[in-house]
Amino acid sequence: MGIEQSLWDFFNRYFWEPMFTRSGYNAVNTFVYALLFGLGVIYSYRYIIKPLKIRVDERLFWAVTPMVIFGATVRALVDGGVLPKNPLILTPGIFFTAFFLIVPALFADAKLKTYPKITIAWGTVLALWANYLLVTHARDWKPYELTLIHTAVSWAVVLAFYRLKPFDRLYLYPVLAHYFDIASTVVGIHFYGYREVHWIESHLVSWFGAYVYYPWITLILIAVYYALKYLVPDEEERRFWYLAIYVLGLGPAIRDPAQMVLQI
Repeated sequence: MGIEQSLWDFFNRYFWEPMFTRSGYNAVNTFVYALLFGLGVIYSYRYIIKPLKIRVDERLFWAVTPMVIFGATVRALVDGGVLPKNPLILTPGIFFTAFFLIVPALFADAKLKTYPKITIAWGTVLALWANYLLVTHARDWKPYELTLIHTAVSWAVVLAFYRLKPFDRLYLYPVLAHYFDIASTVVGIHFYGYREVHWIESHLVSWFGAYVYYPWITLILIAVYYALKYLVPDEEERRFWYLAIYVLGLGPAIRDPAQMVLQI
C-alpha cells in the first residue's frame, strides 16, 4: 500500500494535478511528454502513414490542419469555462483525442482513394463546431488583433529571408506555425499578464521578458532542422517530423489567442 500511495503521489504531483490546475510543466512531465511525442512520431509514420502509402507533402499538412484547429480550440474552450474539464480534452489528452479522431479518416481516405477529402471534411466539421462555441462566447477580440499584427510582421521577415532558400520548402510550414505561436505567447504575456507554463521558457521570460521568444524559438527551429537533416536520412520520414513540429506550433498558436478572447 505504501508503494502504491507513493506512485500515486508522484503521478498526481507531476502529471495529474498540473493538467487540471495549469500549474505548469515541470522537468519530469516535460521529459516524459517529449519522449512520448518522439515515439508517437516514429510509430505513426512507420505503422500508419507508410503502410497507407500516404505521401508526406503539402496535402498532408493541409489535411491535418482542421483537426489541429479543432483540438486547440477545444482546449481553449475548457480554459474559458465553456466546456468542462476532462482529461481527454486537457493537455496532453487532447493530442491523443485528436489523433484517434483523425486516424479513421486517414484510413478511409486511403482505402477509398479519396485522400485527403474525407480527412479535411471531418476535421473541418469538428473545427467549425468548436469555433462556433468560441465566437458565441468571445468577450473581446483585441488579443487576436494584436496576435495577427505580431504574426504578420514576423511572417514578412521569414518569407523575405526564405527567398534565399535556406531550408526545405516543407519546413516553412512549421516555421510559420511557430512564429504564429510566438506572437500569441508574446501578446498573452507582455500585454495581458499571462504566465509561461513551460519549464525552460518560464525562466527565460522571467529574466529577459516575453520578446525573448523570438531569438529563442528561432535558435530551436534552426537546431531542429539541422538535427533532422543529419539524423533522419529518409526524406519522407524527415518530412513527417516537419509535420509533427508544425502541429506542435500551430496548436498553441490557435489555443492561446482563443483563451484570451474568452477570458479577458
